[in-house]
Amino acid sequence: MKHGFIKAAAVTPKIKVADTKYNAQIICEKLEEAYERGAKIIVFPELCITGYTCGDLFLQGLLLEEAWKALLKIAEATDGRDALVMVGLPVEKDGKLYNAAAVLQDGCILGLVPKANIPSYAEFYEGRHFAEGNDLVESFFVDGEEIPFGSKLLFSCENVPGLVVGCEICEDLWVANPPGTGHALMGATILANLSASNEAVGKSEYRELLVKAASARLLCGYVYAAAGEGESTQDLVFGGHNLIAENGSLLVSSKPFAGETIYADIDVQRILSERRRMGIFGKEPMTTYTVVPFSLDAEETVLDRTFAPMPFVPEDKETRSKRCEEILNIQAYGLKKRFEHIGARKAVLGISGGLDSTLALLVTVRTFDLLGLDRKGIIAVTMPCFGTTDRTYDNACTLTRTLGATLEEVDIKEAVTLHFRDIGHDINKHDVTYENSQARERTQVLMDIANRENGLVIGTGDMSELALGWATYNGDHMSMYGVNAGVPKTLVRHLVAYCAETAAEEVLANVLWDVLDTPVSPELLPPVEGQIAQKTEDLVGPYELHDFFLYYMLRCGFAPAKVYRVAQKAFAGTYDDTTILKWLKTFYRRFFVQQFKRSCLPDGPKVGTVGISPRGDLRMPSDACARIWLDQVEELG
Repeated sequence: MKHGFIKAAAVTPKIKVADTKYNAQIICEKLEEAYERGAKIIVFPELCITGYTCGDLFLQGLLLEEAWKALLKIAEATDGRDALVMVGLPVEKDGKLYNAAAVLQDGCILGLVPKANIPSYAEFYEGRHFAEGNDLVESFFVDGEEIPFGSKLLFSCENVPGLVVGCEICEDLWVANPPGTGHALMGATILANLSASNEAVGKSEYRELLVKAASARLLCGYVYAAAGEGESTQDLVFGGHNLIAENGSLLVSSKPFAGETIYADIDVQRILSERRRMGIFGKEPMTTYTVVPFSLDAEETVLDRTFAPMPFVPEDKETRSKRCEEILNIQAYGLKKRFEHIGARKAVLGISGGLDSTLALLVTVRTFDLLGLDRKGIIAVTMPCFGTTDRTYDNACTLTRTLGATLEEVDIKEAVTLHFRDIGHDINKHDVTYENSQARERTQVLMDIANRENGLVIGTGDMSELALGWATYNGDHMSMYGVNAGVPKTLVRHLVAYCAETAAEEVLANVLWDVLDTPVSPELLPPVEGQIAQKTEDLVGPYELHDFFLYYMLRCGFAPAKVYRVAQKAFAGTYDDTTILKWLKTFYRRFFVQQFKRSCLPDGPKVGTVGISPRGDLRMPSDACARIWLDQVEELG
């Protein structure tokens, strides 16, 4: 369970209705399969020992006796096995019959959780046989052994921090106030649902929606095990639609009628990180719950789970296009509000022919169209200097003219050269002073033109650059509104590509594709044989790695060792371990050292779930020490 990953299984055995001996045998066989796959949380369907569709056979004492014998056989099969197992059966207590989940581990029955909500509508007649489960946990005695019995039972793993399991049974999920809400508020990080939900047209989609919504609302893992075709009888058909979700995302699902066991690695550490951000859990008095301890062997989970190398970018093209349109609107409407508030009618931005300034110009054009302003009021300033190449210069000019904005050119070579003389800097010394003097001169030009035009300087820097501090303080770091500040570099690419794909004019599309094909560079060093001499990713590392690190550090709260582990899996075959580790160290070092730049960022729209604004998502001290993070990175090497 290293790094908090717990492998869960949702199992649908093909049972025979009322044949408890056969069902126990098939359940034990399925248990062996799940053990072999390394599952630590194994969930079977509702009433699977007898079958859900027994009807009035539930009133037969023999069936109940045989069901309990079958449970003891299944419990025996868990002896010496390292897993928490949940299986459904009818249980008689104090003259009442309950639809219950038995929780088993290492040969023992840890607890019995009765179904809290009993449906008696449409095709369901459970009220004819079963009583509602009791909130107050009571004792259930079997051969002198005391077993806790009640719906408010939680099962807490003593040697895996944060692993607490709660049970729901089918209808419990579908009601207005599911018991899982209380379970989660009291610390349950994984909810298991033992279900016998029959199939009907459209029901599988709704079921999936419920499971995803529950895991999102309660910030938990949700394991839903459904009854399969062996249950089908008379008017009801069961499809074994199994689902495992985490924090609103469906990790894995089975197709209805496939009859398959599904497995997923639930990340308990991430769940705890999300809950720390929210701060709403642990609100109910603990006295209403009984916590049953158990333990699991401490071992590393073999991960089935995959990790997208670009977590900010949807993999599906249709979803990605919708996301791009949404983001462009967020950027444009944020800028629109600023223009309306201050009464400005002109925008000023530096246009370099690179990705970031291209996106900023596209957003500004969209804003002016929303405001009904003439695009000529957008003053795109190209400021060639020592490192400017013909390719980026031509793209900047073509892009501006094609979009109908006003192009101004201010060659800053002479001004920067004079500045070098004033401060006593050798123009042939290509150091940070040489580079940053150009960036600050460009910002001064933009600010002064904005004053001249009574306009607004639009910042172009993106979130990835700001995370790494790859911006000149009081140079490109500064603006009057930074439209790209919430957009990571990997997403900037796809936004520009989306604009190219949807461009009405071929000339515009062609220039956007060429911008995308141009190496990322600040162009502050002289070209070599007319080509870009300074490539950002050669200096600070691949942006796709840094965006990946940023997402899993800030959004998921992963420590460096866990970030490294999931990066190894995500980038297998693309980057070797040495490369990932090298740039991971660079990421943490720069992220901490450069916070002072982010502490005084201009306003800019929040776009996604990760933000670095000092007024929003990242209230980080400028002088925080990175030692413990860097020490862990060093240990990985």
